[in-house]
Amino acid sequence: MTSLLITGIGELTTNDEAHGADAGDLGRLRDAAVVVEGDRVAWVGASASAPAADERFDADGRAVLPGWVDSHTHMVFAGDRTDEFEARMAGEAYAAGGINVTVDATRAASDDELLAGLDRLADEALRGGTTAFETKTGYGLTVEDEVRSARIASTRADSVTFLGAHLVPAGSDADEYVSLVCGEMLEAVAPLVDSIDVFCERGAFDEAQSRRVLEAGRDAGLALRVHGNQLGEGPGVRLAVELGAQSVDHVAFVSSDEIAMLAESWKTDARGTVATVLPACDLSTRMPLAPARDLLDAGAVVAIASNANPGTSYTTSMGFCVATAVLQMRLTVAEAVRAATLGGAIALGLDGEIGRVRVGDRADLQMLDAPSVTHLAYRPGVPLTSAVWQRGQRVV
Repeated sequence: MTSLLITGIGELTTNDEAHGADAGDLGRLRDAAVVVEGDRVAWVGASASAPAADERFDADGRAVLPGWVDSHTHMVFAGDRTDEFEARMAGEAYAAGGINVTVDATRAASDDELLAGLDRLADEALRGGTTAFETKTGYGLTVEDEVRSARIASTRADSVTFLGAHLVPAGSDADEYVSLVCGEMLEAVAPLVDSIDVFCERGAFDEAQSRRVLEAGRDAGLALRVHGNQLGEGPGVRLAVELGAQSVDHVAFVSSDEIAMLAESWKTDARGTVATVLPACDLSTRMPLAPARDLLDAGAVVAIASNANPGTSYTTSMGFCVATAVLQMRLTVAEAVRAATLGGAIALGLDGEIGRVRVGDRADLQMLDAPSVTHLAYRPGVPLTSAVWQRGQRVV
């Protein structure tokens, strides 16, 4: 097994409290080094104390941190919604019905076309420092198309979510479609996915329908996720916490009681419900930014994700999302970086594997062309990721 010493790290963000709390529990080390053996982190500490290794890489004072963990994406799709975006920028309100445009294009695309699209976006994300990501089905909405979406997603994603309950297909009865999602469709897709999601929102699925979907997924052994409180007040957050969902995502319209509910979920159970904020989507839909500051202040666990999709957040740039969270959501740099790495890992139930630079964890690292993670917000829009190691192999 070949070993690699990455030394001369000016600032190492570990997210490991064993190295001491510094700026939001980032566990930052100065003049640090990391040893990688195979696909695992084997040693972390001061450069002066680093053991020998087969290969050596000098970071020359640059910052190193865990790779981004993007815990909410929709990367298996075909088609384009530029016109919809342009109309929204001209003042037209966002409505979930635009999803049907992508559904039609996805159904018409070949497997090779869908795989090529996923590869393009996954590679783009990797170049920006994303070393792990979740992606969803939800643009097929037939048994056959949801199965092939899940199969294609599994070729690249670390976590695949069944989102048959994304929207009621045009011309379908809502309750009949929910029965299909909870029955034949779920049975066919379940072996290919690890979680289930539902768009609990006006124009999509109401509380009773959402509950049916989530309970069916839970009975099938899947982890639960919820698209909730994106377009207005609704039952999404409450339902997610009640049913023990791993995450509830969007959370733009939440009350103080719902914020307290999310925080309390971590005080009463070993695993609570993560509040996943999607700042690029909030900007693209011209909706209020999710109250990430209030969520953190209350004690909730927050993740930041890209929501990469063709309609409302056509970006894979986690760096952009982090900068937005700092500059517009009023998170500190440390809070935003942690939410986009360890927060995403917690939301996926993978925090024992990724999201930290810790001995025994997967060696997913990114190096910035900057001395500190502070530059992610200090120099917004600048592509700072200069090297990426995924599973111990340099890929960028």
